[in-house]
Amino acid sequence: MDPRVDSDRSLVARSPLGRKGTAAIIAVPTVFLTYFFLYPVVVITVRGLTPAGVFDPSIFLDVFTDPTLQGVAAFTVWQAVLSTLLTLVAGLPAAWVFARFDFPGKAAMRAATLVPFVLPTLVVGTAFLVLIGPRGVTGVDLTGTLAIILIAHVFYNYAIVVRGVGAYWERIDPSIEDAARSLGASRVRAFLTVTLPLLRPAIASTSALVFLFSFTSFGVVLLLGGFTHSTIEVEIWRQTTAYLRLDVASTLAVLQLIGVGAILILYGRYQRRTTVQFAHRAALPPRPITASDRLAVWGILGVSGVLVGTPLLILIARSLVGPDGSIGFVNYINLVDLPGRSAAFVAPSEAIANSLGFALVAMLIAVVIGVLASAGLSYSRRRVARTFDVFVMLPLGTSAVTIGFGFLVALGRPVDLRTSLILIPIAHALVAIPFVVRTTSPSMGAVQHHLREAAAILGAKPAMAWWTIDLRLVSRSILVAAAFAFAISMGEFGATSFITRPDTPTIPIAIFRLLGRPGSAPFGAAVSMSVVLMFITGIAVFIIDSLRTPKAGEL
Repeated sequence: MDPRVDSDRSLVARSPLGRKGTAAIIAVPTVFLTYFFLYPVVVITVRGLTPAGVFDPSIFLDVFTDPTLQGVAAFTVWQAVLSTLLTLVAGLPAAWVFARFDFPGKAAMRAATLVPFVLPTLVVGTAFLVLIGPRGVTGVDLTGTLAIILIAHVFYNYAIVVRGVGAYWERIDPSIEDAARSLGASRVRAFLTVTLPLLRPAIASTSALVFLFSFTSFGVVLLLGGFTHSTIEVEIWRQTTAYLRLDVASTLAVLQLIGVGAILILYGRYQRRTTVQFAHRAALPPRPITASDRLAVWGILGVSGVLVGTPLLILIARSLVGPDGSIGFVNYINLVDLPGRSAAFVAPSEAIANSLGFALVAMLIAVVIGVLASAGLSYSRRRVARTFDVFVMLPLGTSAVTIGFGFLVALGRPVDLRTSLILIPIAHALVAIPFVVRTTSPSMGAVQHHLREAAAILGAKPAMAWWTIDLRLVSRSILVAAAFAFAISMGEFGATSFITRPDTPTIPIAIFRLLGRPGSAPFGAAVSMSVVLMFITGIAVFIIDSLRTPKAGEL
């Protein structure tokens, strides 16, 4: 008998809920994702490609031969490649420092590296507008240039490399590299010939993530690229909202899905073929003792601090400069006193309350659906789990703009939800579910079966055993996932731009509208709202890092 069949059967046998229970667990996220994700995406694509009720292949030819759209596609790809390479160059030295050395404040510095990744893209864009925008403090305006987009992408994705590669690097026994150096290899040669091959899976996975986030970049490019540079994601939004070319937007969305799917498939094949065996290091990393080590460690940490801290500190400082140039909290007071002049049609403080409410609901939805999906992945046969895993991860590679517009087009039946505010937290939850799954599934899959057997001997039914054992053991991972979902919801902009009402804007929507208004007061309010959003997501980062366990994943 094929040993893989035995392995698959053993996985089903170890399911605490049995075959029917596991099928029921998978059914819930499947139905949710099918109706709220797959159905809108299919409807918007079909309607866009059949404007007269009949499929018109000429739209593909029009898109492929349009010089402007060709330029958008080319820019999307090569800016993602450049962003990935620059992020690796910036992040690998810091990953080495955190993996190989211990130093005062390491935990706090490590937590700080996660702040840019969790920050909403509108906050990142606003921070760089304040730093090197038309009203920036440096007096240098790089808006509309490739440089500002690349710098912002490196800032945003820096934590993926530092924490992803660093966590993997920590598990490599340094004695392996020391053995190569004892045989005469220099530090650089030992790294290139010994350590780098062992790090290849981690570098590949983090590179794929950085490329994916840069490839689908929306908020950063929309704010900083101006009309000079546009990614496919931004172009989908423009074609839909500015030009009402649903056929072109749908074609671009299909092409983007194909590109993202190809990236994920190639990465999956590489990951399955790559197996690395190395010793797990038990000892704590040493303090930097030699002068060269101290210089390298503190030099790299200093560069990291400048990269991560400068835009955020400048953003905070600018928020304290009032419209008349005075120093104080006028911009924060205007969050309450600006309703009549606000582009958001309500006081910015109401937008903050809206975001908090939507984020709490989105967090609840994402955690429930994500935990059930994680359970389905952990308890299903391997072939089923692989297929289900791809299905659950699809929202991560789909245009949020497409999802938001798809809601308006598709969700008119069987119940008309298009005017319901529940669509906003549902859209946010769709974006957060893949992160919830990736955070909770490693811990859930590591629960030992003998614990459930002991509960069964004591008379606990399968459902009760799962509730009291599995969920209790992965509770810290669930809290980390909840914090991620909350932070993601607070900063979601792409889908929300389609389904929000004028009188119920979220913080990112209000920031975007305020930035589009002339005058110092709206700009100051946008900056102060960005700082408020930054602090809210910073609290989420603190929760994530304080509760994170090794089994919960590094990001």
